Order: sequence, then C-alpha cells, then structure tokens
Amino acid sequence: MKKQLSLAMAAAMALSLAACGGGQSESTAQTTSTDTAASTSEATSEAAADWGDVTLTMWGAEEDQTMLREMADAFIEENKDKGNITINIGACSEADAKDNILTDPTAAADVFAFADDQLNELVAAGALQEVSLNADDVKSRNLEGSVEAASMDGKLYAYPMTADNGYFLYYDSSVISPEDAQTVDGILAAAAAAGRTFDMTVNDGWYIYSFFAGAGLQATLADDGVNTVCNWNEEPGADVAQAIMDIASNSAFVSAPDADIVSGIQNGTVCAAVSGTWNANVAQEKWGDNYAATKLPTYTLNGEQVQMSSFAGYKLVGVNPHSANVGVAMMLADYITNEANQQKRFEVRNLGPSNINVNASEEVQSAPAIAALAAQSDYADLQRVGANYWDPAASLGQILVSGDTQGKTTQQLVDDAVAGITAPVAQ
Repeated sequence: MKKQLSLAMAAAMALSLAACGGGQSESTAQTTSTDTAASTSEATSEAAADWGDVTLTMWGAEEDQTMLREMADAFIEENKDKGNITINIGACSEADAKDNILTDPTAAADVFAFADDQLNELVAAGALQEVSLNADDVKSRNLEGSVEAASMDGKLYAYPMTADNGYFLYYDSSVISPEDAQTVDGILAAAAAAGRTFDMTVNDGWYIYSFFAGAGLQATLADDGVNTVCNWNEEPGADVAQAIMDIASNSAFVSAPDADIVSGIQNGTVCAAVSGTWNANVAQEKWGDNYAATKLPTYTLNGEQVQMSSFAGYKLVGVNPHSANVGVAMMLADYITNEANQQKRFEVRNLGPSNINVNASEEVQSAPAIAALAAQSDYADLQRVGANYWDPAASLGQILVSGDTQGKTTQQLVDDAVAGITAPVAQ
C-alpha cells in the first residue's frame, strides 16, 4: 500500500493541474500538459506513467449512481495512459456510510460519500485517510465552513462535496402564499382549506431538533467528542413538546418519511414540506411555476411565534486508508469533488456546491432551494451530536406525533429523552 501511495502521490503532483480543479467541461477530459510533465523529475514522470492494474470501489447515494458512473468513466479516460483502471460503483446513502464502513473498514469502499457529522467517529476508528496530496488546494477552492466540517484537529480528512446538507420549506405557491409560508399556523390553515397536507419527518432526530433549538435549547457534542450535552428538559422544553403535539394533531399535518413526502408531492396530496435540496427537482417538476422555497417557518410556543432552527451540514467524500490503492483513491475523490463536477452535481441534481466559484455563480444563487438554504443559515447550527442522540430524539418525536404519551406528562417525556440522549456512549 505504501508503494502504491508513493507512486500515486508522484502521479498527483504531475497531474495536479489536470485532475484537481477547474475549467474542465463535463464531456472533455483533460490531459497532463507538456509543461507540467517537463517540470517534474524523470523519476516522478515514470512513476506517474505506471499505475499498473488499479481497481477501486466507490460508494454514493442511490440517486447519484448514473452521475457517479459518468464521473468515474471520465476519470478513467483522463488517466488511461497511467494504467488499467477499473472503478466499481455501489449505492450507500451518505447518512448510512459510517455504519456500513465501521462494520468492517477493511472491506468497505475505497472512496465514499458521507455526512460531515460522521467525520469524528470515522477518524477515531482509523477509517479516514488524511488528505495528503493537495490539501491546500482543496481548502482554497471550497467554502470555509465546508473545510471546517471536513477537518479535525487542524487536519483535513475529507473532500467537501456539497454545502447543502440542511433543510428548509418547500411549498406550492398556488396553495400557500408567501405570507402563509412564514408560520406553521398559516401553512396548516391554507393546506386544510385546499384539502392537502403539510409534511415533515418529526420522528427523526435531525428534524425534531428544529423545534427545541428554535426555543433556545441545546443538543451538542460534549467536550470529549463522543457524548452529547442536551438540556431539552429545561424550560421551555416541556412546552415545546406540547407545541409539537398540537401541530401533529392538526388534520392538515402529516409526519412522514422522506420517501412518502416525495410520493405525496408527486401525487398532489402534499402542498408544503420540510426537506432538503435532494428533493428540489421533484418539487420543481410537479409544481412548475408555482414551485417555491424559503426558510423554515415560525411555530406557536406559549402564544408567541418562535423561529424554527435546523441542522446545517455538508456532504463530504472520504478515502479508506485500508484501500490497496490509497493514492489513486485520493485522486479519484479529489476529481469527483472538483469545480467541474460540483457544477455537474448542481445541474443534474440541484445540489448546492461547496466549491467557491460554483457557489458564487448567478445560476446557483438564483436557485430557490439554494436561496432558501441561505435564508435558513442564519438559524442553523453545525450538526455535532454523539451517537446516543439519534434514537431517543426519534422516539420522542414518535410519541409526540402519535399523541400516545402512555400517561406521562410532557415534562416526563423530555426528561426521558434527555436521559437517553446524554447517556454515556459505550466505548
């Protein structure tokens, strides 16, 4: 592995201008320029020219499979003079990457996409290769927040891929007016009048956070980097729980998983939903000129309007240090997250780029979903919680949505949730 890494690092130096960066179109493969090759030593050039047989496996979201195949094929074409390269593509959601990788890091993919909140655990488990080929270039071309999310203890461990791993409000403006969209009450009233629904996944720790954080309560990573600090059972936590129950009891509200939200938009039953950029195309295709998006609404808490908060996050690409071809894997990870391929992600999937140049383009800045994310960013927190946060938070959401408290008060419910969330993580 060390020999392969050494060869690929030499190759990366010779290819850094070609493979990292910039003005390549989707269909045109770049090659190493004569000037670049001439600037390297003869030994480096020879190493760069002979990778031998290289086989890599790359995991990404199911929705990205066709796009990843195209990127992989372009990488192979661009580097066909270096060796016989095979890249196998597999489906693994960014949300599930850590669990699948840590089951057996030695058998996991060479290159994989994952949500940034998984970085600490992957690094601690020795399942992420530090970016050692062109870290400064990666940092300089991506948004500062995405670089921070991809780093630990001052070291870069992943390649920023998107800056849109957050959520906001989608709505059909033929049903929900911009004024209605500012409050949960307004959305529910308009949806009920139209015989349609407002959907959100409440029985999920990622989304239920928005109510408690909006009320000024905390759920964040402890100083040990493993456990969670949470004060949802302090005031006004019990009242937040009651507010969620009140919302869930409205006939126009549905707590639904993402797949049901998508089908609801498509079949016309859903007129507003809390979701992310991954569903932008679905909403736009269904609602057409009536497609709209904005920050999360406010909700009623003890008679006052409280702005819903959110988790903000990034999607990253990592390299498995157990790969037999670590160096080439780093080059592939760098390639699929370069400027041209982040532009492609935006055009094909409407995914918000972390690349500074792509993010600043007029096309990106005028996209409703990206604009909504920007508006929500003022009320968003970087997602950093321990492993024991997720199940108790989801269970609390499920209880509140069902309305079946089993005789417990809302204070007892949030006490139970906090006890589970803050329980020490088994080491």
